[in-house]
Amino acid sequence: MEAIDPRWRKSSFSGNGGDCVEVGQLGGGVIVVRDSKDRSGTARCYAPAAWRAFVAGVRSGGPGLDRPGRLP
Repeated sequence: MEAIDPRWRKSSFSGNGGDCVEVGQLGGGVIVVRDSKDRSGTARCYAPAAWRAFVAGVRSGGPGLDRPGRLP
């Protein structure tokens, strides 16, 4: 089986401090997330519906966020 490497993206809000995550997409809309400091490490996979719910929560200022889309 051949490994599939998604096109990874990092948030434009990420600085150079190294505390960043990268997000990619696999077939079927599966979203993968990895630590940008450990690119060969484990990537977490999320179903499309779970990812959409997470993004909606961030945009609405869900629990743990000081205002929509921002961590304190």
